[in-house]
Order: sequence, then structure tokens, then C-alpha cells
Amino acid sequence: MNSNIEFLNPDQLLKNPAFSQVAITTGNGRTIYIGGQNAITNDLEIIGKGNITLQTEYALKNIETALQACGATLDDLFKLTIYIVQGQDLRKGFEGAQSFLRKLSNPPVISSIIVTGLANPDYLVEIEAVAFRRDDT
Repeated sequence: MNSNIEFLNPDQLLKNPAFSQVAITTGNGRTIYIGGQNAITNDLEIIGKGNITLQTEYALKNIETALQACGATLDDLFKLTIYIVQGQDLRKGFEGAQSFLRKLSNPPVISSIIVTGLANPDYLVEIEAVAFRRDDT
């Protein structure tokens, strides 16, 4: 059986080139859930304190690293959940995501949630991801 991720944008829903409305996985493969990623290095350095653009870039870099560790690629990514601290400029956060999103062959399903705070007061954004890696067989 083949594996596949199908992206849908029904005519009755908003169409936006930055995200898809629905993603369906079928076939043989592994679903990969990546916990919330922040702009933090493995040495506990917070990148871009006070700068949501830099923090978004680095959180997405961490997601790409996590995918690679699972033998997956950005093409396997289909869902992002973005938590943004209240009061941050969403446009600046989106600017930080642009280079990452351009690497994707299909725009993922995205949910954005405004929160009053995250685990560390210096975190301005946290991003979770879900990917589906097709079996090689």
C-alpha cells in the first residue's frame, strides 16, 4: 500500500497560499509528533530575546532538526500549531516563518493561538508540528 498526505482546500473555505485547511494521511508510514519548540539552543541559550521574528525562525529551525533526527524531511510536515504571546506583532512572527514556509512543497495545516505566556517569560512563540513519514516499502 502506498503512503500519502493529501492537502485539501475546499471551495467553501478560505484559500490562502500560506496554509492548507485539511491534511489527510493514508497508507503505511509513521506519524511524528514534535513537541513545542522555542528559540532555545541545546546549551539553553535563548535566541532573539524580545524579537519574535528571530524566535520564530529559530523555533522552526528546531522543528527541522527534529524531523531530520526522525529520518523525515520538511515534505513530511503537514501540521503546525503556533502559540504566540499576547501583544506580539503577528506580522513580524510571520516574517520569521517565510524562509521556512518557502521550503515546503505544500503549505501545512496551521492553527495559531494567542496565549498570556509560555514556560519561560523570554519565550515569545512556541511551535508544535506533526509529520507523516511514508514507509520506504
